Amino acid sequence: MSRIRQHVRGSRLATAGIAVTTATLLAAVLSPAADAAGRPTRATALDHAAAALVEHAASLGLTAPQDTAVRDVVIDKDGAQHVRYDRTYRELPVLGGDFVVHLAPDGTYRTANRATRAAISLPTITPRISAPKAADAAVNALRAAAGLGKALKQVKAKPQLVVDALHGTPKLAWRTDAVGLDSLGNPVARTVLTDARTGAQIDAWDSIETVTGDGKSLYGGTVPLETTLSGSSYQLKDPNRGNTYTGDAANKTDLCIFGICISRAPATLFADTDNHWGTGASSDRSTAAVDAQYGTNVTWDYYKNVHGRNGIGNDGKGSYNRVHYGNAYNNAFWDDSCFCMTYGDGDGTQLGPLVGLDVAGHEMSHGVTSKSANLTYSGESGGLNEATSDIFGSLVEFYANNASDTGDYLIGEKIVRSGFGRDALRYMDKPSKDGSSADYWSSSVGNLDVHYSSGVANHFAYLLAEGSGSKTINGVTYNSPTYNGSTVTGIGRDKLGAIWYRALTVYMTSSTKYAGARTATLNAARDLYGSGSTEYNAVAAAWTAVNVN
Repeated sequence: MSRIRQHVRGSRLATAGIAVTTATLLAAVLSPAADAAGRPTRATALDHAAAALVEHAASLGLTAPQDTAVRDVVIDKDGAQHVRYDRTYRELPVLGGDFVVHLAPDGTYRTANRATRAAISLPTITPRISAPKAADAAVNALRAAAGLGKALKQVKAKPQLVVDALHGTPKLAWRTDAVGLDSLGNPVARTVLTDARTGAQIDAWDSIETVTGDGKSLYGGTVPLETTLSGSSYQLKDPNRGNTYTGDAANKTDLCIFGICISRAPATLFADTDNHWGTGASSDRSTAAVDAQYGTNVTWDYYKNVHGRNGIGNDGKGSYNRVHYGNAYNNAFWDDSCFCMTYGDGDGTQLGPLVGLDVAGHEMSHGVTSKSANLTYSGESGGLNEATSDIFGSLVEFYANNASDTGDYLIGEKIVRSGFGRDALRYMDKPSKDGSSADYWSSSVGNLDVHYSSGVANHFAYLLAEGSGSKTINGVTYNSPTYNGSTVTGIGRDKLGAIWYRALTVYMTSSTKYAGARTATLNAARDLYGSGSTEYNAVAAAWTAVNVN
C-alpha cells in the first residue's frame, strides 16, 4: 500500500499519494472558506494547493515514497496564492526538495518553482557509512575549518540521514551538525554533508550565521521601549511584538545548536524599577540590552508595516535576544533552534558590542529567510542568504529614521573600532572595498565564503535602489561601478525592498543561485509593477551591471 496520502477536510483521496500535515487539516476544518471580502484565507489556499498536488503530482516530481509539508503561505492582494512545501523521501528530509505552488485567485493552478527538477528516487536508504563515522568526519572538518585542531573543546556532532538533491543526482547523505568551543570558550559550528554510500564530503558550511555586529542605547541615542509591568518592576519584554524580550547571557556560552545541548547560556530577563533603561555606556549591562530590544522592535515594525509580515515566522510569535554572550565574542548570530538572536560584546579592539541596528535587522532577517526560501548556507545560495540579511538590515536602518544612526549602505559601521582597519564590515555600493567581497558574478563566486559571495547581490541591491556613479546619501559618499560600464538609474529603496521580499517569499527556493535570483526578482517586479515597466527593466539592468545575465 502506498504510504503517501492526501487529506482534505478529513477525507482521503486514495489516488493522490501525497501527504499534508495535520496542521493543514485542522486549519481547513476550523477556518471559514474565505474572509468577508471573498479573499482566500490560509485554509482555502491550503485546500487549493492540496488539490493542485493531486492533479499535478507528476510535474512536481511527487511519487509514492514522498510526503510533503507546508512551510509557508503567501496570499496576494488580488487573491493569488503561493504555498511553499518541503518534501521527504521515505521519511527522510530532502535537501533541495522544496517547491512553491502558485495559484490564481480562484484557486486554479498556475505554475510552480522547484528547487530541483531531478527525479528523487534511490535504490536504497540504507547507508554504507555509519552515523559515528559521519560524525567523526564532521568533527574533523570542524577542527580543520576552525584552525584549532585538538584545541577545540567539548566537541559534539549530530548526524541526520537525508536525501541530497542540491548537488547533482539525488543521493543518500549524512547531514551532520558539529559544534565545539574555541580557546576562549566561544562556540564554533559547521554543517557537513557526507555521501552516505562512499564517505566523501559533498559540502560543508558554517552553521552560525555571522556578521563579523525609553532607554539610552550605545548606538541609537535615547529610544522608546515598550515593556511589561510585573509586580513593582518592569521587564524588558514587549507585549505588542509577540512578547519579544532581552536577557543577559552573563558572558556564558552554550552548545544548544541544532538540538545538541550540552548547556544553554542564560537569558536572564532584564528588569528595572523606573522603566528608564541603560546609561548609554557599555559599563551598564542594560545599555546593550536597550540596543538589542530596540533593534528587534524596529525590525518587527519594518516587516509588519512595509511587507505585512507579522513577526519573523509570520505567525505573531516573538523571539528573544541574549546580550553579553561569551568572552570578548566578535560575533552575533541567529539560531533557529532557540528562535533567538545572540550578541557578543566584541573584543574592544576590532569590534564593540555587536548590537548595532543593522546587525539586529540582519540577524532577524536570517530567521525570515529560514521560514521562507530557506536558502542553503553554502555556495551561491549561501551568498544570497547573507545578502538578504544585509539588504534588509540596511533597509531596517533607513526605516528607523534615527538621527543617531542614520540609514546607509554600510554594514556594521557602528560596531567597528579603529583596530578593525576599515570603517564598516561590508560596503554595498562597491563590496570589494572590504578586501574580499565580489563586486561581480563569475563562475568562481560560489567558492567564496558566503559573506564575500554575498557582494554580488549587495551590489545589485545598491544599484537597483540608488543607481551607479558617485553620490552622497545621509552624509556618506558612494561611487558604485558597473561590470559593463553601463549607467544604471535607481528606483528607490522602497521598491528594492518590495521586489526582494516578494522574490524571497514567493519565488526563491533553497537551491536558488544568482541566475535564479535574477529570474525571481524579475518575476517579482513583473507581479508588482508589470512586465516591461520601468521597475522591471531596472531589475534587469542592475543584474546585468553585476554580470548576472
